[in-house]
Amino acid sequence: MSIQNHPALIMALLDPTAYDHPCRDIQLIETHISWLLLTGDYAYKIKKPVNFGFLDFSTLALRKHFCTEEIRLNARLAPQIYLQVVRISASATEPRINGDGPALEYAVKMRQFDNSGLFDRLVSSDRLSSKIISDTAGTLAHFHGKIAVAGPDSPFGEPDAVHRPVCENFEQLEQHTAGFLAINKHHDTFQHIRQWSEQAFTVLEPILAQRKIDGFIRECHGDLHLGNIALIDDRVTPFDGIEFNPDLRWIDIMSEIAFLLMDLQDHGRADLAHHLLNAWLEISGDYSGLAVLRYYQCYRAMVRAKVAALRGSQTKSKNTESDLANYIQLADEYTRPTRPALLITHGLSGSGKSWLTQALLEATGMIRLRSDVERKRLAGLAPLAHSDSSPGAGLYSAEFTQRTFTRLEDLARRVLRTGYVVVVDATFIKGSERKCFRQLAHSLAIPFRIIHCETDIEILHQRIGTRQSEGRDASEAGLSVLELQLENQEPLDKNELNEAFIIDTTDSVDLSPIKFWLKGLNSSDGAS
Repeated sequence: MSIQNHPALIMALLDPTAYDHPCRDIQLIETHISWLLLTGDYAYKIKKPVNFGFLDFSTLALRKHFCTEEIRLNARLAPQIYLQVVRISASATEPRINGDGPALEYAVKMRQFDNSGLFDRLVSSDRLSSKIISDTAGTLAHFHGKIAVAGPDSPFGEPDAVHRPVCENFEQLEQHTAGFLAINKHHDTFQHIRQWSEQAFTVLEPILAQRKIDGFIRECHGDLHLGNIALIDDRVTPFDGIEFNPDLRWIDIMSEIAFLLMDLQDHGRADLAHHLLNAWLEISGDYSGLAVLRYYQCYRAMVRAKVAALRGSQTKSKNTESDLANYIQLADEYTRPTRPALLITHGLSGSGKSWLTQALLEATGMIRLRSDVERKRLAGLAPLAHSDSSPGAGLYSAEFTQRTFTRLEDLARRVLRTGYVVVVDATFIKGSERKCFRQLAHSLAIPFRIIHCETDIEILHQRIGTRQSEGRDASEAGLSVLELQLENQEPLDKNELNEAFIIDTTDSVDLSPIKFWLKGLNSSDGAS
């Protein structure tokens, strides 16, 4: 749409005299639901007077209400960006921000920021680092932990309400994609995804109901993809959450995470998606949500397929066909059956267990359970909080250690039943501890392996010292703990050595034997 086709009010707001602050090179950006005026230091979002059914901005009162909602909701994550609702008054040809007279329109005033920090730009330029992903996990986990929870009488989060948009999305896809070659080419895949979604819902319905009972339906951001998160002043800042439709933001927190994970995978960074998921799980503790994750990821991918089709219909983009095909293929990946397996680590503190399992989970998508994290969760502590426990006492007493391994076993069982490969990251210096997990794998009829990590004693000392000085790890094991481990360790026996990967972590580590074994899990000899 050319600039002349915009309403007179919007055109008049391109004049710097409309504002109560200095302006630089005012720019106008238009979407299907709003106008955004960039003035240099501040941006103003004005809602269009439209009604699309799922969104109603048709009256001035409604637009004021949703401006207020936009500030309320987005200030939870980006208070430095979302400043206030402003009144636009005077006249349509000579408007003034917060001027005298009755309001002609309302706008959301925001701090303007450099869009080079948007996550979709960071990932495209290979600048989305592991540290940023870790910070993102922390930001989201803490946000999800403190936002409003849907009450038992609320319609939000009921299984039928969760599945309804899934069904509607398939119907809308059929309506809007009939002319695209990608849909015709992948017709069988499309129908398979649709059928799988129905079958998955049938299985997951009681789990979805329990998710609401357990308080996982919350007032979330609602539109958490890479284009709606930015690094601003070195702070991970999600913005532009959904204000216009509560159905789209009162959702399962796992559905919210699923959207971002799917988007990272679509951008070719499955490793960052695996990192984000595990980091978020370690902080949130929502391992039960893994049961519904693939269902939500599939839904999110198919929603993006629909959006790509709608955008392509309007813009005639050359990328529409490939975007459609990519999203359909990605959604199909989430429907494929997976074979679980259980791995445990074995090694002294500082032997590289957590580093190695981090590399493995990023490469393969396995779920890691850390004794250091779950031990502190049992005590009501955050992963990086210090317990001030002495070696062999407090959180590290024999009784508390037993509680920790019981929890790890319970978590492993639950996650394995959802189809994921699980690695339990602990020292496992006692043969009885290893035996419990081997028996767990046997009871579930799944493959079991031990990852034994070793290095020189001098390197153990060095790594423990570095870890303690940095204070960025959940482990509290110091040199005195290492000495106790050396005195009490029970080496792997002959049978255990036969099922172990022996990894020397002194220098560079070759993970290919473990990756090869994991890759072969779905082959006929993968259980050996």
